[in-house]
Amino acid sequence: MSFSSPSKVVPEAEARREAERGPESRAGQREARAEPEPEPQGSERLHAGRRFSGTQDASPRRVLVSPDSSRRSHKSASRGSADTKPRCHTDCLETPLNHAFQRLGWAVGAHPWFFLLGPLVLTAVLGTGFVHLPKDKEEDLEEQYSPVGSPAKKERYFVQGHFTTNDSLRFSATRKSTDVNFASILVFSHTPSLLEPDIFSEVSKLDHAVQALFVVQEDGTRIQYTQVCAKLMGGCVPSNPVLAAWQGSKDLNLKNITFPMYNLNHQVIYLTGLVGGIVLGETEGKNRILVQAKALRLQYYLQTERAEDNEKSRKWLIHFLNQFSDMKDGLALKKIQV
Repeated sequence: MSFSSPSKVVPEAEARREAERGPESRAGQREARAEPEPEPQGSERLHAGRRFSGTQDASPRRVLVSPDSSRRSHKSASRGSADTKPRCHTDCLETPLNHAFQRLGWAVGAHPWFFLLGPLVLTAVLGTGFVHLPKDKEEDLEEQYSPVGSPAKKERYFVQGHFTTNDSLRFSATRKSTDVNFASILVFSHTPSLLEPDIFSEVSKLDHAVQALFVVQEDGTRIQYTQVCAKLMGGCVPSNPVLAAWQGSKDLNLKNITFPMYNLNHQVIYLTGLVGGIVLGETEGKNRILVQAKALRLQYYLQTERAEDNEKSRKWLIHFLNQFSDMKDGLALKKIQV
């Protein structure tokens, strides 16, 4: 008869009881053993870290994961995956340009004289073509710079069809929709006012000298002013209606002229663009008496409606510009300045 020692019976009984309890009870015991210990404070935390770093705990521990930490880990994982995606290359144009300008800079630095003298020589060679440009031909800005069939041209044709003009019969500058050839002269008086008969006499002398100019063509024919001037009721358009009225009647009272409208023989004349440096007096109806006028404007309109008349007008106008200085000096004007 033998008796076993209590130290050997107890472990065997405990092993038998654990086998009967099953895996769930063992898992519960392991979880109970895995509960974390209270966190050490201060220096105790340091010693605990050193102590546990050298040992390995074979028993499993339960790890509690909060929802916020799981979301943060998911975001960091997605960010890491986004960084690994291939980026879009936007230097498809920049890189070739950089290489091209790099080669150009190298070429300029290697051959500086070629790039300095080359443009000068090329400009000199191409500039010789200017000698073939016509010198006496008038530039047609409308033909050279305006598009063919543009809406502006169509609108002008519409205006010309409804507001007809006739330079050789009833000229009207306000009805013209194209450029008009004309010569303009500004006359200034040395006195406070040129509304004096003796000053008008010098202005009239200048007016007659301008209308007496003529052009001699290559075939010997002359182009008189009366041939190229714009016509109104059978005669040339007056250069200044007030001057023309005084030339027709030297008894015209120059102190009785009204501004801005002047009724001359039942014909209303607008003086806003014909006199300057004015001083107005008393009111007379809707106008005022013109007391003083320092300047007078003379305008000589020419025919431009037909191509033949336009060419003659251009020749007379060029001759006028070339001869005006000599003509003015020959008149020896003393009371007016042109």
